[in-house]
Amino acid sequence: MIRDRKMINALVLALAALSGVLLGVIFFGGLWWTVRRGLLSPVPALWFSASSLIRTGVALGGFYIVSQGEWRRLLACLLGFFLGRIVVMQASRKLAALEDPPLIKASQ
Repeated sequence: MIRDRKMINALVLALAALSGVLLGVIFFGGLWWTVRRGLLSPVPALWFSASSLIRTGVALGGFYIVSQGEWRRLLACLLGFFLGRIVVMQASRKLAALEDPPLIKASQ
């Protein structure tokens, strides 16, 4: 009985962490997308302001829903959120490398 409860708690924490990864990918992926689009826009302030409000609202709402008032779930979700940041950083580096290949100097 106790073993089952521990397994369920571990599963709930794992799902909270996975939800945090998803929230992190949405938040930081949205930031990356906004920077790329906003800099080319005639009204970048609108892009950055709207994006910031939307991304923050989604992240805070997600934390609230996932945690359900329990600090362990919130902590697992925050950990996943920062893992999502790492995922987006790696993906954006690879995408940037594909779009802008390094210049090859001609040998002299």
